[in-house]
Amino acid sequence: MKKLTLHDLFETKKNGKTYTEVRTSDVNEAMACAEAGVDIIMCMKEDLPFIRPAVPNVFLAAAHNINLPEVCGPDQAVAAGFELMTMGADAVYSGLSMHCVEAMAREKIPVIGHIGFVPYRASWMGGIRAVGKTEAEALQVYEAAKAYQDAGAIGVEIEIVPARVTQEINKRLDIILMSMGAGPGVAVQYLFATDVLGTNTGHIPRHAKVYGEIGKEEARVQQLRIEAFRALKTEVDSGAYPQEKHSLKIAENEFSAFLKHLD
Repeated sequence: MKKLTLHDLFETKKNGKTYTEVRTSDVNEAMACAEAGVDIIMCMKEDLPFIRPAVPNVFLAAAHNINLPEVCGPDQAVAAGFELMTMGADAVYSGLSMHCVEAMAREKIPVIGHIGFVPYRASWMGGIRAVGKTEAEALQVYEAAKAYQDAGAIGVEIEIVPARVTQEINKRLDIILMSMGAGPGVAVQYLFATDVLGTNTGHIPRHAKVYGEIGKEEARVQQLRIEAFRALKTEVDSGAYPQEKHSLKIAENEFSAFLKHLD
C-alpha cells in the first residue's frame, strides 16, 4: 500500500478521511497491521529497529521512554528526536515541555504530543479517569492542544475526552487529533494492539474493542504447554521416558572395543 505522509494527514482535515493507528510491541503485530492496511503504527524506541524493516511502507511513530533522564531539555530532546528519525521513525511522540517541542519542531522533527488523560500524570488527575467533562477541564484540554499547535507539533493524541469536546477542538485547530477513547470525527482513531487482540490483562478501558480473541487462544495454548510439560515430568519420574527408540545405538563390535579400551 502507499505509505502515508504528513501531507496526507493534513489533507485529512479538509476531506474528512479517518486513518487507523495501532500501538504495537512486536514485529508480528506490526506485520499483521501492515498486511491489514493499518495506516499508522506506534512503537517504543527499543522495538523500532525490528519493526521498521518489517513494515517499510507504514507510517511509523516512535517514542523514547518518557522517564529517560537524558531527555530532559531542548538540546537533548532534539538529539533524541533525530535519533528516532535516523532509526526510521516518521514522527516522534513526546510528552516533554513545550520548549522541547518547539526545539524539535524548529528542526523539522514531526512531533506528536499527548493531551486529555495522560497516564504518567494520572496522580495529578486523581487516578485513571476521563478528562474534560467539566467546562474548566474542557478548556484546559483545548488550551493544551493549542499550546502544542503553537509550539509546532503536527498532532496530539487526545485520550479519554468527551467526543463533543474533541470535535469542537478539531474544528478550531489545524493540529491533527489522534483519538484514543475521545470519539469520532477526527483524523486518526488510535488503539493499542493488546485491546484489539484481546490480550490486555490489566485495566480494560471503555474505548477498547476486541476484534480478535487472541488472549483466549494464547491462554488455551499456554494450558497445552503446561499439560505437555506435566506429562514429560510424569514420564521422567516413572521411568517411562526415554524409551529405547529415543536412545542412540552403537554397534556391538564398536561397543566391545570401547569397553576393552576402558578396561
